[in-house]
Amino acid sequence: MDKAREVALKVLYKIDKENAYSNIILNEEINKNKEKLNSKDISLISEIIYGVTTWRLTIDEIIKKYSKIRIKKISPWILNILRMSIYQIIFLDKIPKSAAVNEGVNLAKKYGGKSTGFTNAILRKVTKNDYEEILKSENKDNLESISKAYSMPMWIIEELKKENFDNEKIETICKNSNIRPKITIRVNNLKTDIKKLREKLENKGFEVNEGILKDFLILNKVGSIEKLEEFKDGLFTIQDEVAGLSSLVLDPKENEIVLDACSSPGGKTTYLAQIMNNRGKIIAWDIHENRTKLVNNTAKRLGINIITTNTEDATIYDEFYKEKFDKILLDVPCLGLGVLKRKPDIKWQRKKEDIEEITNTQYKILETCSKYLKNGGELVYSTCSIFNSENADIINKFLKNNSEFKIEKIDKILIEDENENCKMFFENYLKNDEFLQVYQNEKTDGFFICKLIKIPRK
Repeated sequence: MDKAREVALKVLYKIDKENAYSNIILNEEINKNKEKLNSKDISLISEIIYGVTTWRLTIDEIIKKYSKIRIKKISPWILNILRMSIYQIIFLDKIPKSAAVNEGVNLAKKYGGKSTGFTNAILRKVTKNDYEEILKSENKDNLESISKAYSMPMWIIEELKKENFDNEKIETICKNSNIRPKITIRVNNLKTDIKKLREKLENKGFEVNEGILKDFLILNKVGSIEKLEEFKDGLFTIQDEVAGLSSLVLDPKENEIVLDACSSPGGKTTYLAQIMNNRGKIIAWDIHENRTKLVNNTAKRLGINIITTNTEDATIYDEFYKEKFDKILLDVPCLGLGVLKRKPDIKWQRKKEDIEEITNTQYKILETCSKYLKNGGELVYSTCSIFNSENADIINKFLKNNSEFKIEKIDKILIEDENENCKMFFENYLKNDEFLQVYQNEKTDGFFICKLIKIPRK
């Protein structure tokens, strides 16, 4: 029996039964079996987990087509064997159908017993044409067909429709949510520069391309980059460009006092420190102590010493911090629907009922932390989500209740010295001067950024 596929099956089973995040369970299972797995095995496992998690709803539609047993009645082990085998048959051209079927049947013998014949019968009927038929039957006037074609839960599509998106825009968002993201890294300009780092990586055989933002590079054909000496030495960190943009928009200066109220795992916090040339003071909060340790570890690796971490609940007001900060970054907890291409688990773990709870938390954080800003200070509110209820609606409600604040237009000076990729991105996607609201596209995740200023008292 193929060990890689067996490990993949165990990961998928645990994701279903424990509602666990795929990356955490994946790493645990790989570490348990690392002596029995080679690099090709690990790549296949990762591909299967990411692919099945991304395309689960669509794959289940194909299972329904051939199974007389309802999905909910199929054993979780057999269901995940079917899912991973069908993913290989339809989406992985380099794997022969015979291999996907045979290995699926072998797994069914071990984990399904009497279901071996059932598994074999379904898998032998499945072809690439099954997905092509779903795409051909897609009707842009029928939201359910968009859901099936692009593996997007109906509640998300219905919420987008409520926000006055037309069906074509909804389809585009769903389609772009399934694009496999590239790895982006942020150069640590406190230790090196982008030219030197690029040369080092290219000399090691990496394909390196220019990012949208000046401090970022895009890597193709990547293995485990966290094992590279350059990573361990703190010459770069892994961060999506969208995440870095909120730090750039805040634009902290040297010797300012800055609060990052939702800081873990530390990408944005350490970028703030880089922008400040490691001069000044940054207070970094997270509600969980173990997550503040992630910030500390990242800062230490990058050679940054101006960050102080505290375990704090950003929704609870503390008089001690009143008007203490020059700048505040609030990258608040969100539904995360803008980063589905990186974290497809979110589609299946989030529910419509989560909207009210998460938006209440977001507003509390903004309302509370705004009191910590000095007069004339600036605050950035950001999410990696796409619903107005988490973004523009929060800002509008806040401004209605806090007349001492106003929106500060995103300063285009921030991008004047950037490369052509950056200029094209801003021209194509950033149409609103008050908010930066971008929906997932071929280059980036979806996100929202708004900059507020506390009007100086006369």
